[in-house]
Amino acid sequence: MDLGLKGKYALVTGGSHGIGLAAAQALAAEGCHVAICSRDPKHLSLALKTLRKPRLKPQAIYADVLVPGDIEKVTRTLDKTWGRIDILINNVGGGGRWGSESVEETPEKVWKEVYDKNAMAAVRFTRWALPYMRRQKWGRVVTVASVHGKEGGGRPWFNMAKAAEISLMKSLALKPELVRAGITFNSVAPGAIMIPDTGWHREFKKNPAAFQKKVLRDFPLGRLGKPEEVAAILVLLCSKSASLLNGACVTADGGESRSF
Repeated sequence: MDLGLKGKYALVTGGSHGIGLAAAQALAAEGCHVAICSRDPKHLSLALKTLRKPRLKPQAIYADVLVPGDIEKVTRTLDKTWGRIDILINNVGGGGRWGSESVEETPEKVWKEVYDKNAMAAVRFTRWALPYMRRQKWGRVVTVASVHGKEGGGRPWFNMAKAAEISLMKSLALKPELVRAGITFNSVAPGAIMIPDTGWHREFKKNPAAFQKKVLRDFPLGRLGKPEEVAAILVLLCSKSASLLNGACVTADGGESRSF
């Protein structure tokens, strides 16, 4: 199936690992020029090698979205080298395991940093992309949220930030001046995804037998999701065929969550 993405220019934030890298690779496979940003130089270098294909112009830019000016460094680089953007995947985020189980013992700094890393990073990158998309009369903005943005169960600061991301996409999707210019805004809400060297993977390594028992008990598929499975949904939302999908939040959790 031709998704109509060949030659498009795409930025995937947090694109050096996990869901972001899988999305960047999937977009490159569709013929997109892909830029990624991340705060891990080693992951960036390795990821860039997987994105290099004939006639494509991938870029890897170091950036920590919690450092003032780093987001602007990414956007200035792309202003200079590309001068356009067709697709924005707001994937950078995290913080679901920051702080502690105690709300009272978790400092306000954690709340602010989790919100900035997720919701405000999405705001800042989206505001940069919109003028390009409006001028070219086409664009796709997709934000990677979480099932914890749709229902309770996670740590409050993370739920709040992810709910804000979903709200941002829905709010922009209702703006006629944007969507009638051919831009769509959607979010994807992953459930538990197995990503090397992250929270779920670390839990598995601590006690594989206990972890597997929990998975069989709590997850309908009897397994966690894979980054590539979420990436496939992200790329589909970016396609020309998905022109009627606007303001949607697509759950990608294998039936794990309880909300409709």
